[in-house]
Amino acid sequence: MGWFSAPEYWLGRLVLERGAAAIYLLAFVAAARQFRALIGEQGMLPVPRYLAEQSFFRTPSIFHFRYSDRLFAIICWSGAALAATMVAGLADLAPLWTAMLMWLTLWVLYLSIVNVGQTWYSFGWESLLLETGFLMIFLGNQRTAPPILTLWLVRWLLFRVEFGAGLIKMRGDRCWRNLTCLYYHHETQPMPGPLSWFFHHLPRPLHRVEVAGNHFAQLVVPFGLFAPQPVASIAAVIIVITQLWLVVSGNFAWLNWLTILLACSAIDQSWMESWAAALLPIPARPGLPGPPQWFIVVVLAFTAAIVVLSYWPARNLLSPHQRMNMSFNPFHMVNTYGAFGSICRVRREVVIEGTDEARITAQTVWKEYEFKGKPGAVRHLPRQWAPYHLRLDWLMWFAAISPGYALPWLTPFMMRLLRNDPPTVRLLRRNPFAQSPPRYVRAQLYEYRFTTVAELLRDHAWWHRTLIGGYVSPIALTNSDSPHAR
Repeated sequence: MGWFSAPEYWLGRLVLERGAAAIYLLAFVAAARQFRALIGEQGMLPVPRYLAEQSFFRTPSIFHFRYSDRLFAIICWSGAALAATMVAGLADLAPLWTAMLMWLTLWVLYLSIVNVGQTWYSFGWESLLLETGFLMIFLGNQRTAPPILTLWLVRWLLFRVEFGAGLIKMRGDRCWRNLTCLYYHHETQPMPGPLSWFFHHLPRPLHRVEVAGNHFAQLVVPFGLFAPQPVASIAAVIIVITQLWLVVSGNFAWLNWLTILLACSAIDQSWMESWAAALLPIPARPGLPGPPQWFIVVVLAFTAAIVVLSYWPARNLLSPHQRMNMSFNPFHMVNTYGAFGSICRVRREVVIEGTDEARITAQTVWKEYEFKGKPGAVRHLPRQWAPYHLRLDWLMWFAAISPGYALPWLTPFMMRLLRNDPPTVRLLRRNPFAQSPPRYVRAQLYEYRFTTVAELLRDHAWWHRTLIGGYVSPIALTNSDSPHAR
């Protein structure tokens, strides 16, 4: 079955599989550490309440059969433990069918989390991880050479990620077409990183070059993935480089890292050896046996299913009303992707404050809660969190854009601050009322901008902010624990 196997992509498969397992590990750990405050039984958007309105066929999840915070934690830590063993290479030591079951188990566990995660799990990288993870089931292990059909499906996924993102930009905000979006993006992106201030202050002509390079990488280069080698490898390397640029300029969870891993699978090992052997220690290709007959049948059936399911995302790519980050089925298979079809020109931030004073007056002292990732105190340099995902911080960015994004969860969040709810407080960087909870909390809306070089040297501040006005009026707990506005 020489047509079926592609041993020259052995190293690319190894990088992709170990990397995907590492992302799974990170995703399960993040879910375990954040779920109680977000979607737990006493969370802002409780899973039991959500499941009461959903059917299993609409949102397939283990939690339809039973939900408890304890079970959710067990699912998370079991998934993390299994992913860790696969990062260490256990799947390559197991029989092929066992490795497939291991990947399937990871996918089922994480699908169960995503399908009950509601707003907190509505990001494109969740679907990307699930789709990538499902492809891993059919990529084989060290017991057989990589199947070429699955490798082509991986490239089809990578093409949709890159080309979809490029199209949504060209069809969206005109600043992408006139090459000016990066005048604003580094400053207004959801969660800036430690180098975002420096990227923002690059010369404007270089920003225009960045945008032009992005268009080339997302609208032209992806077609090279389907070309013969070495063109496909060169296209993959270009994608890796542009994704690394995004990694150092912001915090986008595991989106960029997963895209890099997908691109690595398209790099031919022999081509890599011809130019990179002097720079990188490239392991020799092991002897890989041919695939068992049953594996060929399974991969052929899976490929046929993906071809059928590809109709909907392909139609979406061709549509002038293209939608981004959308799943066409509850299993998050063969999705459509894209990001930043529009760019904010001004950054707004919702700042949460509290006071322990019994009465609110003009002289009331308000103390600010600090978040781990989103901008707050002006002298704090943004941190690098990606590929770890801070879900509350990301949703706070959406809340600043429009109150509609925050309507279901912001008041429950503030009510938990009034009780110093331990799982909620753990989501924050600093709680100014660690000893006893505040009597009132409120939300203020600010306009933020990066400081100039002169302002940074003078004030030692990375941000400058201006108060726009109130966002949520002060609220307090009543005897019945319901919010009371004043």
